[in-house]
Amino acid sequence: MYILSNYNAVQFVFVQHDAACRVIARLKKERDEARSLLAQAERQAPLPASAATANVSALSNGKRAAESEDMGPGGKRMRPGVSDSIISELTECNAALSQQRKKRQIPPTLAPIDALERYTQLSSHPLHKTNKPGITSIDINLSKDIVATGGVDSSAVLFDRTSGEILSTLNGHSKKVTSVKFVAQNDVFLSGSADKTVRIWQGSEDGKYDCRHILKDHTAEVQAVTVHATNNYFVTASLDTTWCFYDLSSGLCLTQVEDPSNSMGYTSAAFHPDGLILGTGTTGATVRIWDVKSRGNVANFDGHTGAVTAISFSENGYFLATAAHDGVKLWDLRKLKNFRSFELYDQDTPTNSVDFDHSGSYLAIAGSDIRVYQVGSVKAEWNCIKTLPDLSGTGKATCVKFGTDAKYLAVGSMDRNLRIFGLPEGDDASTES
Repeated sequence: MYILSNYNAVQFVFVQHDAACRVIARLKKERDEARSLLAQAERQAPLPASAATANVSALSNGKRAAESEDMGPGGKRMRPGVSDSIISELTECNAALSQQRKKRQIPPTLAPIDALERYTQLSSHPLHKTNKPGITSIDINLSKDIVATGGVDSSAVLFDRTSGEILSTLNGHSKKVTSVKFVAQNDVFLSGSADKTVRIWQGSEDGKYDCRHILKDHTAEVQAVTVHATNNYFVTASLDTTWCFYDLSSGLCLTQVEDPSNSMGYTSAAFHPDGLILGTGTTGATVRIWDVKSRGNVANFDGHTGAVTAISFSENGYFLATAAHDGVKLWDLRKLKNFRSFELYDQDTPTNSVDFDHSGSYLAIAGSDIRVYQVGSVKAEWNCIKTLPDLSGTGKATCVKFGTDAKYLAVGSMDRNLRIFGLPEGDDASTES
């Protein structure tokens, strides 16, 4: 069952190349460019003296940082809203990325299928504490080959895969870290936690990270953090039934979205690659699709059992993969329908993570093991090309992420080790295309 808004917003959102929209975009180009420049200037402007005084100096690894508590009448936090200039910036980003996607080709450096079929564990790294084991989240800075993990031990760890060394351990959260995300520029890193907060970390040349902002806009566990394609904004999703849209440079919550008709907390979230669509998973097994510009709920996908633990959009822009207790479902965003389901494990084993590689050629799934599928189409089969065992001994692979060109997989489980799967050294020569 798919619930659509009565003004046909879903069709407007997904049919992004409509000719009329292009004409309007051209007519508004000069105005939008001016607004975009103004928005950039506002983000880069220094803090006023009063704000600078209020911001206590940050110390490394979250020991002390600026905490914003701007309150309005009635004790409610003030929300400036998403300005027209920001909407223009998001729209321009969407148009540029959509145009690039038309010319997009599979990179020749992508790992071929026969290479993935031979993947095995290459290394295991004990990154988190022994007394509180468990890795809950993984992200990868693809340009630097740095893997980030969030742990049950309340810390986030940045790990250099090439050297095999820990670069930094970020402390400060008081409960488990549920979500970690790199921002693709300026050495910025985000962490969300069960302690209801989100932290913005700024890297420095010496490899250390300072906690620049502690965000306290949620009233329950933060379950997901996702970064917009502009790298200027991000969204957090919480069990408090709201999601927040933030300006990255200031750490300011521009709007907090709450649907009075929804009583389900959010358990996962991800931006569509083009940035105008947001997907959120809920405790009530529903996937909710949002128009970022209007913050309107434009579609709901039902059919899962249990909380939606993870969602991943394909870079082709058409497919969405969602994971829950009952397995994985694949959705066609053009027709807003479920076209394939994978029931992978027994009824006591949830599927915890899904991830499309950057080319959109492969899909990885984590549960009691790790499985890699070759991406098909709505009609063509999605074949499982590799099953990797969960070597943690816990039976719970909690998170999985593809490295650059799918040359490796980073896997977290309910022990304290990050595991890297790929081709053994010297074996990749036989897979050259």
